[in-house]
Amino acid sequence: MAGARGGDGVDAALPLTASRCAILVVSKHKLKERASMGEVTIIGVDLAKNVFQVHGAAADGSVVFRKKLSRPQFARFMADHPPCVVAMEACASAHHWAREMARDGHEVRLIAPHYVKPFIKRQKNDAADAEAIVEAALRPTMRFVEPKTQEQQARAVAFRTREQLVKQRTEAVNALGSGFITRR
Repeated sequence: MAGARGGDGVDAALPLTASRCAILVVSKHKLKERASMGEVTIIGVDLAKNVFQVHGAAADGSVVFRKKLSRPQFARFMADHPPCVVAMEACASAHHWAREMARDGHEVRLIAPHYVKPFIKRQKNDAADAEAIVEAALRPTMRFVEPKTQEQQARAVAFRTREQLVKQRTEAVNALGSGFITRR
């Protein structure tokens, strides 16, 4: 009897079954994703209320990953990710997240929404928006918005509130004035 592990071919490795192939493919995919995280040079983020769409790309613009993350998952993901460029559309919450990403060592770029719109290639959805944000941020002539501090945002809210109150007061005075003029 040739040994149980002999070279007679009888006890050679079993062929891969469908389930073993699936496990192998998933394992290779996970390894590739982990290895490619170092290749990511820019991450585009489409911010929403509960779920953020994240699009990672290499320096040449090729897709490295696409993820859908909740707020806590997003914060954890970005904290664990090596420093890179993070691009977002400029909005009130983008300034908050820009400060958070800067604390984690990322370079943050905020883009005005009307500069991102021309880069949306297909139907409007969060994944397409995140990809368009990356495309826009990779343009050498793109203009970016400077992230605001908490104090700057608070002053802007106070200014807009005052502006709204003045507008409403003017409307009320004009409505009263027109009421008196029509009664004569």
